Amino acid sequence: MAHSDAAAYSARYWIVPVVRAVLAFLPAIAITFIPDHSADFGLVVFGCWAVVSGVVLGALALRTLSGLARTLFLMNGIVTAVAGLLALSFQGAGLPLYLYLVSVWAAITGFVELYAGIRERGRTDRALAGTSASTDAAARRPSVARDWITAGALTAIFAIAYLLLPPNAVVAVGLLGAYLVILGVYLAIAGFSLKWDGARVTPETEEVA
Repeated sequence: MAHSDAAAYSARYWIVPVVRAVLAFLPAIAITFIPDHSADFGLVVFGCWAVVSGVVLGALALRTLSGLARTLFLMNGIVTAVAGLLALSFQGAGLPLYLYLVSVWAAITGFVELYAGIRERGRTDRALAGTSASTDAAARRPSVARDWITAGALTAIFAIAYLLLPPNAVVAVGLLGAYLVILGVYLAIAGFSLKWDGARVTPETEEVA
């Protein structure tokens, strides 16, 4: 990926992690300021967030990505939306369903995003190796792959943490809020970093495949 191509992609993709960050902060705020941390509350908060987030993620994948990357993130959007609908449909089912549903969702979407990031990093490195791009240009290439790897790893670790949790609704819902805050902060920083990186040179057109 050449320097100008990298900046071009940064210039149009940065909004995706920023939107994801905003969506992550909203349920985190609700969990922080609403004292009810019951499993039923967790199902409602997770369900509302997952439905909206899944639809938005799927739409953004169709708009900004191509090839296998589009397929992977569209799949994550669908899985997230379906998990949200299940949470809202069975919001009175209690802690066992909450832990199971959130941990399965996190495992699937986390590992899919992690795979997408590893694949994109390999693709980018191969493209850079085949060009005469300078080290400085390589350092300024889009950090999309790194961001996908980090976000995917955070979500996968969140899934593992849920599997190891004692069956306690307050802890489980609180951990969901903490995960969303950490993810939101990281994605916001990543998104604006991409925006500033993309502004350094004149954009050209390229899509992630």
